[in-house]
Amino acid sequence: MDSGHSKDKIVVIHTAGSATEAMVIRGLLQSAGIESPGSSNTDPFPMGESGEAFHDADVIVLESRADEARKVISEYLRSSEGIELESPEE
Repeated sequence: MDSGHSKDKIVVIHTAGSATEAMVIRGLLQSAGIESPGSSNTDPFPMGESGEAFHDADVIVLESRADEARKVISEYLRSSEGIELESPEE
């Protein structure tokens, strides 16, 4: 995160349904200019990080950007309403 905001707290602004959804939302925030780091683990296939304050499905940002980030997420979720994922045919 930007060291210019070093006194800013980090807050959870959204808890996604999965780590994949959280990754998509983090990418959306980053494209809007809002930094939202994922897990601190650099392993591309993490087995879990017990004891961590944040979880893979938590979307975190600096407190000073929280309202803006919530608005971006809200707009994304609203635009995604009614979209159904195709299920494999049996």
